[in-house]
Amino acid sequence: MKGKDLRIIYMGTPDFAVAGLKLLVENEYKIVGVITMPDKPAGRGRKINESAVKKYAKENKLNILQPEKLKNPEFLKELKELKADLQIVVAFRMLPEIVWSMPRMGTFNLHASLLPQYRGAAPINWAIINGEKKTGVTTFILDKEIDTGKILFQEKVSIGENDNMEDVHDRLMNLGADLILKTVEAIAENNLKPIPQNQIHTKIYLKPAPKIFKEDCKIDWSLPAEKVRNLIRGLSPYPAAWTEILNSQGKIFSMKIFSAEIGETTKLASGTILSDGKKEIKIAAAGNFLRILDLQISGKKRMNVPAFLNGFHEINDYKINIE
Repeated sequence: MKGKDLRIIYMGTPDFAVAGLKLLVENEYKIVGVITMPDKPAGRGRKINESAVKKYAKENKLNILQPEKLKNPEFLKELKELKADLQIVVAFRMLPEIVWSMPRMGTFNLHASLLPQYRGAAPINWAIINGEKKTGVTTFILDKEIDTGKILFQEKVSIGENDNMEDVHDRLMNLGADLILKTVEAIAENNLKPIPQNQIHTKIYLKPAPKIFKEDCKIDWSLPAEKVRNLIRGLSPYPAAWTEILNSQGKIFSMKIFSAEIGETTKLASGTILSDGKKEIKIAAAGNFLRILDLQISGKKRMNVPAFLNGFHEINDYKINIE
């Protein structure tokens, strides 16, 4: 049997999931259903927002399902009527067993890490934040516990010292799409040797990748400069690392930092801000300055440092708010 003979249901929501669906469609695989999150209001105008996967599916006239609840009897009935042989999940949500066990060939997931490392919602961010030099993508059979099923295939990529989250995301997105096709064909041909994850992680320390919240993004300037820079890279461009600066009148501004480089050594107190008022802003971390390259202050647009200083000359009057 070939992969193109299979009736496939594809589940996903963000841009990361679109690449795999696009590759399947362009190679004429039989997509009998696309399942994605319900539309929701977003932004100041609360305009109804469709997921990236839904937008692509609409453009290509694919059958779309958007269940509020995955155990809803009506949805389960629709799902069963699609008579899928295989389900593929990419950046969606945790499925109940009644859903992932429905197709005769099961359900597999694409995860943006080298499992069993970085199980969880934000694997790309945490790999960079933790200073990893490599990461990758994994396809695995869905099981009861999140991100713990038997591994099917993996592909590795290097993380460059200047790569940010967006760089690695795009690299893994395209690599993952190719891995999806490889996995579909192997399943169709029954040419698989699944590897239980507990055979891999018995002798290694596992690093988690939990969902990232606002406080996780706040910069601790008492950390070594390299750790601060890794945080900035791992959160750029979204949700972005941030800090607060305070002027002599006690006014506080929130400042997002999108890129920085490690500067000269310093014994100044962590969080000390220095600037020439024209081209450079540097902030002391533990042991070294960080030279800020790209930032956004509350109420303003994102800009490079020279453009920022052109309208914000008084930066030397500010200090980091450590409260």
